[in-house]
Amino acid sequence: MSRAYRSGAFGLVGVVAMVLLSAVSTAAQAPRSYPFRAKNYDVEVQLQPDSQTLSALVKADFIANEVSRTLLVELHPDLHINSVKTANGQVLSFQRDNNEPRYVSVGLPETATPGKQVTLTFDYSGPISNENDSPTKGVRFGSIDKTSAYLLLPARWFPLTNYPSNRYTGTFKIIVPDSFVVVGTGKSQAPTSTPAVGKFPAQATYTFRCERAGPVGSFVASPLQLTPVQVEGYDFSVYTPPAQVSTATAYGQSLAHILSSFTDNFGALETQPNLTVAQMPDGSLDGFSAPGLLLISARMWAPKPNEELLAQLAAGQWWGDSVLPATASDVWLTDGLSHYASALYEEQSDGVTGLHRALESFAVGALMYENEMPIAEAQRIDAYSEQYQSVVDDKGALVFHMLRSEIGDDNFTVLLKEFYQNHAGKTATIDEFEKLSATKAPPTKPGDPPLNLVAFFSQWLNSTGVPEFKMDYIIYRTTKGFKIIGKIHQDLDTFRMPVEVKVETEGNPEFKRILVNGTTSPFEIDTFGRPKPGGITIDPGNNLLKSSPKLRVRAAVARGEAFAEQGRYYEAIQEYQRALDLAPNNSLADFRMGEAMFYQKNYQAAANAFRAALGGDLDPKWVDVWSHIYIGKIYDLLGQRERAVNEYSLAQHTNDDTAGAQAEAARYLQKAYNGENTAASPTQNAAAQTKAPEQPADAKSDRPVLKKRNPDQ
Repeated sequence: MSRAYRSGAFGLVGVVAMVLLSAVSTAAQAPRSYPFRAKNYDVEVQLQPDSQTLSALVKADFIANEVSRTLLVELHPDLHINSVKTANGQVLSFQRDNNEPRYVSVGLPETATPGKQVTLTFDYSGPISNENDSPTKGVRFGSIDKTSAYLLLPARWFPLTNYPSNRYTGTFKIIVPDSFVVVGTGKSQAPTSTPAVGKFPAQATYTFRCERAGPVGSFVASPLQLTPVQVEGYDFSVYTPPAQVSTATAYGQSLAHILSSFTDNFGALETQPNLTVAQMPDGSLDGFSAPGLLLISARMWAPKPNEELLAQLAAGQWWGDSVLPATASDVWLTDGLSHYASALYEEQSDGVTGLHRALESFAVGALMYENEMPIAEAQRIDAYSEQYQSVVDDKGALVFHMLRSEIGDDNFTVLLKEFYQNHAGKTATIDEFEKLSATKAPPTKPGDPPLNLVAFFSQWLNSTGVPEFKMDYIIYRTTKGFKIIGKIHQDLDTFRMPVEVKVETEGNPEFKRILVNGTTSPFEIDTFGRPKPGGITIDPGNNLLKSSPKLRVRAAVARGEAFAEQGRYYEAIQEYQRALDLAPNNSLADFRMGEAMFYQKNYQAAANAFRAALGGDLDPKWVDVWSHIYIGKIYDLLGQRERAVNEYSLAQHTNDDTAGAQAEAARYLQKAYNGENTAASPTQNAAAQTKAPEQPADAKSDRPVLKKRNPDQ
């Protein structure tokens, strides 16, 4: 599935991107069976910025998969269908599903048999910007306004079948005001112009031909300027607002390095990746990957590219555009792997430090909603929802890393290359990947427990639950050194996996792989040197997805931030309190508690929370400066200017300029805060490291998709 990813800077609120589904009951229903598959589209759509609507005429060719007289498609719930007609003009009846209105059933004049083609023309119009009516509630995939527009494939802005698995060809004609430039999937033709007539403004028609079957049909329209970038044998078309043309070369250079790295990791793409990179208006995802197209939101576009986000989007050209999941339950192969690809690139650019930074971020995300659903049942969760990103993206990425740790780096690279070679231009299933993985399992080393990939995939793909390891042991002196006899405990009854144990000694450290089987597993380790006190560590390389008190606290804070993003401050405060119950000294949880209460206008409680944050562990460090700023704002609102000035001065004395904190403090030293929206804050300026701090940020629209859950960044 072509998709977007999450990113942020410091703190965990800046991080949370997607609007949270309230409970499992809101998860997507079981996937529908499509009697017909779309083969080709001829789309003509006119964007109407004044009314923020579109009007479309879509001629679509469908192939029957089974004997049926009913054709099922998905179309955005807010798009009103005026008519559905056959090729000879016969008007057909149609009906939206009352429970899931994106599904539309069309009654055909006669029963079709497998392989028969049916051609229908859909005439429809309406808005697509309401995120509450979006195919994934709370996530905006399409928008039209007076200055810009975007139409992403998951918006279902034209009638789809078999999403996210279908490939099709098509011709897309996009009619826009002549001030707009349209960028999208397919080979573009020179636009044609229509002059203004009376009250009708001048328009331009952009045509895109998609002759290679794929998940095409994503477009951006706004006043963009093309900058061709040729670097390292690649030809990129970079589209930016005119004021940001100077950034195009940096994006081309970063993308060239990323593509070269992924070619080594996965193999060469089917076609030369002369990609189009375009800036996308804010209000949607941080970024989106479609065949030959990378879209990056304005809030994430900076002079220095966010290579983590760029790598995730680029990986989508392999996993999500070239290789598609066979069903919505197989998306781990695309979304999870493209998510993990960002860690692979961080490892190449920043070594083991970059890799572990990414893995820690994934672990926090995975623990947010890990128990909601097994990865292999992803079809039950709406794509792009917070639960989906936790289960499929974050946990999914860690499962790929654990598999790599089990079979070895070289075997893992061979596995990915062979899997891509086998499935490029096709769909893939988890079962196919499991079978191929089994052929790459290395022989067991003497003294190591055997590798059982059946148990591995059963635990991590088909089950929920994350182990939290504990250990007790006794150290004995022997004639040859020392012997450690102990037990490893964890609470998953069916867990079975080799786990590495490291023993720090007065000499060289000792390593041994212990088979953890069930809730209690005995072990013995012989060492030559004396073990150091507290020097025995489970999983020293942090290669396993495992729970810990610290990670549980951070996951609780992240859940609270997700609620705060929606303005659901009561639920957010409950999550922050859970974090504080686990770690009463956690400054981040107190700070987020203070923020939530601040926006509830409960100023006394907010001030108390910010004071508690200042008295806590001050991790991350920016809590110090921003707590003082918030307390100063509270005093200003309550008419206590002298006390407010003191807090802003204390903020300045920290010399911490995270997210433009110093400019913020200076601003309110000059003029009292009166309740207006601030230019930057840890909650609102989620992408503080990837955009200029002075850029205004809206708490509703500035929602990153790729979560950076390391608070110190």
